[in-house]
Amino acid sequence: MKDLMGQAIWDYYHNKSADDLLTETSISEIDELPVEYFFRGFEEMNLIEQNALELSKGKTLDIGSGAGSHSLYLQNEKKLEVFALDISPKSIEVCQLRGVKNILCADILKFPGETFDTILLLMNGTGIFESLDKIDIYLEKLFSLLNDNGQILIDSTDILYMYDRDEDGGVSVPADHYYGEVDYFVHYKLDTEKPIKWLYLDFETFKRAAENNGFVIEKILQEEDSYLARLVKK
Repeated sequence: MKDLMGQAIWDYYHNKSADDLLTETSISEIDELPVEYFFRGFEEMNLIEQNALELSKGKTLDIGSGAGSHSLYLQNEKKLEVFALDISPKSIEVCQLRGVKNILCADILKFPGETFDTILLLMNGTGIFESLDKIDIYLEKLFSLLNDNGQILIDSTDILYMYDRDEDGGVSVPADHYYGEVDYFVHYKLDTEKPIKWLYLDFETFKRAAENNGFVIEKILQEEDSYLARLVKK
């Protein structure tokens, strides 16, 4: 893993500038992602992020923390005990330099058995599930990390709109895999990260998986094709 996204975050923090990241998926063209986006404040976040942060409570685990903007808001503005977790060493280093008190550089599946009141997964939080056949593995792990009265706040997008429709309104989706399973590529400074598996979930598919793994799930907010969900233990 080259950690190109982490390198871009590190460059921006130290130099106050960085080349744009270029991202693409197996079903979309290359798109520019300004690195400053990872350093935005609460007022610059979208409604899904803002709602998730406002609903967060208690001891919180911020999975995929990036540069730490969500963690910093919860720590400094809401005075919560927050743990920023990311698989990217350079991103976690920046979290610490920005003032996040509790940092964890780890793969969530290998994270030990501490438990939390809120588990936060934003910016298409279901992406880390990789594929439909791995959802159970991740949900079982999240279940084990959640206090009995805790909550998981997670967002995703139904990307059915990205596929072609025929004259009758039918949608042409892949026959060999779920349409929300994509390969995600990151490019930075003429270098390319090895593609990762990334999962976008429609709410009904997510609901079935969550209920099969001992959760009650509700949709908190819908914004166009994206939504925020809350999971609690049954």
